[in-house]
Amino acid sequence: MTRVLVVAVDGPAAAGKGTLARRLSERLGLRRLDSGAIYRAAAARLLESGGDPADEARAAAAARALAPRDLERDGLRDRRIERAASELAAHPAVRAALLAFQRDYAATPPGAVIDGRDIGTVVCPEADVKLYVTASPEARARRRRDELLARGDAADLAAVAAEIAERDRRDTERACSPLRRAADAVPLDTTALDADETFRAALDIVRERLNAAGKATIQTPASARGPEGFRLAPVRGPGEISSGSHGERRRRFRGIDLETE
Repeated sequence: MTRVLVVAVDGPAAAGKGTLARRLSERLGLRRLDSGAIYRAAAARLLESGGDPADEARAAAAARALAPRDLERDGLRDRRIERAASELAAHPAVRAALLAFQRDYAATPPGAVIDGRDIGTVVCPEADVKLYVTASPEARARRRRDELLARGDAADLAAVAAEIAERDRRDTERACSPLRRAADAVPLDTTALDADETFRAALDIVRERLNAAGKATIQTPASARGPEGFRLAPVRGPGEISSGSHGERRRRFRGIDLETE
């Protein structure tokens, strides 16, 4: 039976979980799913049809009609779509419609790194590794403002901070699948970390969690290479120690060899 590896990355808006999830997926040789893109795509479909995000029935219909090609739409990061997506995400019928899509994605070998707000609590409660990525409201507001400015959008820091605060309120107070840290998720505060430091800290957490779990291996092509000079290689069993090509000793887990070069 083919095993899969699932890494859940949850956290509030602008905490850095999207960038982290992308880099982890590349490093571990897994697919990556931005669950927020699913809601944004559903919101784009709804708005395109003239629907109101507050109308749960129409929002759920847009979610059920979602196709993989919708995730490739242009403009999914448009602020109007992002606001509508946040409203859609509060509807139980919308979340139910998109739940199966996410679980099927996670269950497809070799597995996936999925980022969102309820991945470790609802979508994939049995994920092999769960991270809860956060940062101070001030740091998140600055990051979101810088992101918007880089895209050529006008962005006032106070306005962006207010938008994030409202998003946090909706995410944490909604009745269906609210944003919260899973009991077994490892918190990672990125307030004082840059993207590289966040990635290294997360990779250490993944290593420790998988090594402690001692689960069956994932067969990863020995030729696969991730960023930052790490090498992936298939192994026979979890938790093995072996010598590297230069005499280093390294720990292997679930088929992933995290030797640095």
